[in-house]
Amino acid sequence: MCGRFTLNQSAAALAEIFEVQSVPDLAAQYNIAPTQMVGTVLHNPQSDKREFQYLRWGLIPSWAKDPEMGAKLINARAETVAEKPAFRSAFKHRRCLVVADGFYEWQRQQGKKQPFYFRLQDGQPFGFAGLWERWRSPQGEEIVSCTILTTAANELLQPIHDRMPVIIAPQDYNLWLDTQVQTPEALQQLLSPYAAEAMTAYPVSTLVNKSQHNSPECIIPLSEG
Repeated sequence: MCGRFTLNQSAAALAEIFEVQSVPDLAAQYNIAPTQMVGTVLHNPQSDKREFQYLRWGLIPSWAKDPEMGAKLINARAETVAEKPAFRSAFKHRRCLVVADGFYEWQRQQGKKQPFYFRLQDGQPFGFAGLWERWRSPQGEEIVSCTILTTAANELLQPIHDRMPVIIAPQDYNLWLDTQVQTPEALQQLLSPYAAEAMTAYPVSTLVNKSQHNSPECIIPLSEG
């Protein structure tokens, strides 16, 4: 699964990399947790342009009775996302990129869980494959939420965890965001494990285990802490 990630990039850099007209000023986030607001990129069919939007992490299906369901749907398995009732409509019509520059996974070591930080070798931000949904309460409250797709772990992650978030390659952003593309066959090809040789990983402090810790210390290699 993907339960925590980071984003510490300038608004200008994100606007350039994701080809969006504007990105709000962003505070550095070193420990993004479920139910928090996360930066995403969507395609607006009216303007035919990409847009940056904040969505709540944890997808709330439109038919859910209450928003608490979203806390259980922070991830969607790539292998079954096209069939699951909570995700299949969004998979066809409401795909997004969840913007990040690293993520955490935990390895069990002698009865304890050791966090590891994963990022790209070049340190650049990237887009997780995401889905989004709009939920309205009977009282008219509206929440727009998202989930992150996961797939089998690549060779780098396998010793730590058997799953990893799906990272979409930049050359595939247009295809993933194109709402005219709705066939699972065309989309599933994008949901394979990211190349291990393009990534790096190292152990970090257990500070990240608590979501209230949001500081650069969270991503400092353990040997340097």
